[in-house]
Amino acid sequence: MQEGIRTGIFRLNLLNQVDYVFGRVMICARKKERVMFMVKPVVAIVGRPNVGKSTIFNRIVGERVAIVEDIPGVTRDRIYSSAEWLNHDFNIIDTGGIEISDEPLLVQIRTQAELAIKEADVIIFMTNGREGVTAGDEEVAKILHKADKPVVLAVNKIDNPEMHDLIYDFYALGFGEPFPISGSHGRGLGDLLDEVARHFSDQPDKDYDEDVIKFCLIGRPNVGKSSLVNAILGEERVIVSNIAGTTRDAIDTQVTIDGRDYVMIDTAGMRKRGKVYESTEKYSVLRALKAIERSDVVLVVLDGAEGIIEQDKRIAGYAHDAGRAIVIVVNKWDAVEKDEKTMKVFEERIREQFQFLDYAPIVFLSAKTKQRIHTLIPMINMAAENHVRRVETSVLNDVIMDAVAMNPAPADKGKRLKIYYATQVSVKPPAFVIFVNDPELMHFSYERFLENRIREAFGFEGTPIKIICRARK
Repeated sequence: MQEGIRTGIFRLNLLNQVDYVFGRVMICARKKERVMFMVKPVVAIVGRPNVGKSTIFNRIVGERVAIVEDIPGVTRDRIYSSAEWLNHDFNIIDTGGIEISDEPLLVQIRTQAELAIKEADVIIFMTNGREGVTAGDEEVAKILHKADKPVVLAVNKIDNPEMHDLIYDFYALGFGEPFPISGSHGRGLGDLLDEVARHFSDQPDKDYDEDVIKFCLIGRPNVGKSSLVNAILGEERVIVSNIAGTTRDAIDTQVTIDGRDYVMIDTAGMRKRGKVYESTEKYSVLRALKAIERSDVVLVVLDGAEGIIEQDKRIAGYAHDAGRAIVIVVNKWDAVEKDEKTMKVFEERIREQFQFLDYAPIVFLSAKTKQRIHTLIPMINMAAENHVRRVETSVLNDVIMDAVAMNPAPADKGKRLKIYYATQVSVKPPAFVIFVNDPELMHFSYERFLENRIREAFGFEGTPIKIICRARK
C-alpha cells in the first residue's frame, strides 16, 4: 500500500532520443515522421468548504502552494500546479469550496469550481469523514453527477485505522468506493492517486510533422497577441478586439511561410490573480499553460507603449520553467515616441527586469502597422533550431576543459572540484551532464560560468540549457 507522496523527484521529460531519470540514461526510438503531443491530464479537487482540499493539494504538489486556514472559503480562486505520481505527469487545480448560497463570494467560489470541473479530466471529490455526509456534500454530488467526468471520492480526516468505519456512509453519494485519507498525516494518498491515475487517458492531443515549428503567444490581456497572429497570417483569421480577454481558448492555426510549416497557438491573456473577477479569464490561465507545454517556441508579448510590469515577468516565468525556447516580442512599437536611443534603453530595461531570460532575443515590432514584422519569423526559426541543437561529445569536452584551464574551480574546505567529462543527454531544451568527483562542490556561480562558456562556443540563443552535475562512478 502506498501511504504517502514521493517528494524531491527530479525528472527531465525529453521528447527526442534520450530520457534521463534519476541519473539513468534510457535510449528511446527516434520519432522521424510524426510527433505525438501528450497534453498533461488535469485533476480538479472539489468539495464544500473546509474539508481539507488545500492541504491535500499541497501534499500532492509537494510544496506549500495553497493557503491553508481553518476558515471556510479561504481558497477563493483556483490554484494551478504540476505534479507527478508513478511516472504520470498531470496538472492539478485546487478550488474554493462549492456551497449552495446566494452570498456573492460563495457564488463566485461555486462558479470557479464549476469551471474547474469543466476543464478537468478527473475529479477528486473531497469530504470530511468526521462530519459525515452533509447536505452540502449531497449538493456537490448532484453537480458532479451532471458533469459526467470520472470522480474519485476521498474521505478526509481519517487519521488512524480505528476511524475507518466512518467512510461507509459516503457510499450513499453514488461514486463507488470511498478512499479514506488523512491530509494532516499523508495517510492513504498513494491509494487515492493510484485510482486517479487509472482514469488518465494516453490519447495524444494533436500530432504534427516533426519539422513543424509550434509556437504560442503569451502575455497580459490586450498586449496585441491576436493582432500579432493576424499580422503574421496576413488575414483576419482570429477575432481582434480592444476589449481585454477576447480570446478565451487556445487556437491552433497552421500556416506556411517561405516554404516552412508552422503552428501558431494563440492564448487568452493572463492577469494577476486577485485582480480579475471575471471567471472565464481566470479559467484561461490553465489553457495558456497547456499551450506552452505543446509549443517549441514561446513568444512573450510585451506592450511597448505601456512598458514592463511585474505580471509580465511572472508570465514569462511559466515558459522559462517549462524549458521552452523563448523570444521576447515588444509590440505596439509604433505607439512609442522614439529617438535613436529609445530601443537600446528599452532593451536594457528588459535585460534588467528579465535577468532569467538573458538568452532570449528581443524583437521590436508593431502588429498594427506591420512595422518590423518581418524580423519575427527568423528569430522563431533560430530559437527553434537551437532548442534541438546537439553538440558532439568530443567538441563539448574540449570547450569544458579549456574553460577549466582558464578558470579552475575554487576549493571548498580544502577540497577542489574535479571535472572528468561532459555529455549532452537531451534536447528541448539542451541538457548536459557533467561528471565530477563530488557534485556538492559545484557552486552555482561556477555552473553559471560553464553555461556561459557553452553558450559562447555553441550559441544556443533563444533556448534555456540545463546542466546536471553527477558524481562519476
